Amino acid sequence: MNQPAQLRCPIHQHPLTEDGSDLKCAGGCIFPTVNGIPRFVSSDNYASAFGRQWNKFRKTQLDSYTGTTISRDRLQHCLGNSLDILKEKSVLEVGCGAGRFTEVMLAAGALVSACDLSSAVEANYQNCGDKPNYFICQADVRALPFAPHSFDFVMCLGVIQHTPSSEQTISALAQFIKPGGMLVIDHYAPDYPTTFSRRWLRRLLLRLPPASSSRLALSLTRMLLPLHKLSWNQKRGRWRLRLQLQKFSPVVDYYDVYPQLGEKTLAEWALLDTHDTLTDYYKHLRSVEQIDSCLIACGLVETETRHAGNGIEARGRMPVNS
Repeated sequence: MNQPAQLRCPIHQHPLTEDGSDLKCAGGCIFPTVNGIPRFVSSDNYASAFGRQWNKFRKTQLDSYTGTTISRDRLQHCLGNSLDILKEKSVLEVGCGAGRFTEVMLAAGALVSACDLSSAVEANYQNCGDKPNYFICQADVRALPFAPHSFDFVMCLGVIQHTPSSEQTISALAQFIKPGGMLVIDHYAPDYPTTFSRRWLRRLLLRLPPASSSRLALSLTRMLLPLHKLSWNQKRGRWRLRLQLQKFSPVVDYYDVYPQLGEKTLAEWALLDTHDTLTDYYKHLRSVEQIDSCLIACGLVETETRHAGNGIEARGRMPVNS
């Protein structure tokens, strides 16, 4: 195990040592390592749907799989700078999922400590576990197993809106930034695209057992996706059908946004993101002003918050004298 120097017991803040296949601290806490991944929480939690999603679509959004730079470009835009600034810097990635950003940061030379609340850590480990300067664990953002103020960068993309409280999550993340270090996040905005069918289906699916809701979400997407594909090409005179589908269908498709992906991968992205938007337990929306105010309340300076990407992209720096 490539154990980072920042690793700590989330309860006592003591350093952790290996004891067979477990990690333990001087305070008596013992944390199991399962399939090579330290586990500080169980997989039975509000993020379990994400775990199923990322293990099923383990490679779908990886640039190394799609042959594109979609994830790299999004990460670089959120950073507001070249990825070169990550070289040899310590990065805490919270909500790492299957590793679409993890692999990009590792390739940029970052020292990445990744974590996720769900079993998605297993997909991430399969995708990135052979890379140097990589550590992953399963943990809750509200009780992260790392030393406070110990990372050059704290990254959290595509995650915060899915936690119990956006503001509490941002505050928790800020606790791990070094003086002079940077927090980089994004969040859904109030204009998050939705349809009546998505709202209605999500309410229904959240009442079902998690495994059943996942199966139903994927089945509905597979049933409707041929219509989305059929309506894609305006030259075929099917643009009116596409407008109606965008208005009423629950399916999230990327035919217009990322045509370079090809039909097979576009179908995978539709299955993945429709499942995502129909089965997420929490879905918060925040304005630019709300996110920026939260960053400032956390003591961050040089904040930059704007409408972009996934809704809102934001970053801020921890004062050097903090």
